[in-house]
Amino acid sequence: MLIIRPEPLTAEAFKPFGDVIETRDRDFFMINNGSTQRFHRLAEVMLGQAGDRGIISIFRAQHTPMPMPVKMLERHPQGSQAFVPLKQNPFLVLVAPAGETPDPASIRAFITDGTQGVNYHTGVWHHPVLTCVEEDDFLVVDREGEGNNCDEYFFADETQILLQTP
Repeated sequence: MLIIRPEPLTAEAFKPFGDVIETRDRDFFMINNGSTQRFHRLAEVMLGQAGDRGIISIFRAQHTPMPMPVKMLERHPQGSQAFVPLKQNPFLVLVAPAGETPDPASIRAFITDGTQGVNYHTGVWHHPVLTCVEEDDFLVVDREGEGNNCDEYFFADETQILLQTP
């Protein structure tokens, strides 16, 4: 059995999978007559086709008990997908590199500090949102357009993966 434990989310550790959306140690410039700091372009919305649109949604997620058997991962082959916590609660991020199928040995888990969001790059395998509290809200920025933009991969029964919190 493969046991995965979350590590703290950092921009460097998460770089192969996407962007960490945070203001800590990021450059900014002043706008609105000097009353507002703009942390510009923290992540890019990736769109795969000319007619695609970037959309903003709110996902309300329910807590999943831990430890959690990992049965599936999903990817978005035609665009990025960003999750930004609205209530500043930490959440779990489970990812694997882009490819035809996810490799269980390459799965990594991260835990945010509650002020960080993530932007999964196009094609990166990830688990659906995993909240650390009973119910949580996330601002989600992703793609809307023609064609399928969500592939799900279900691991074979003999592939046993367990996500364990510290």
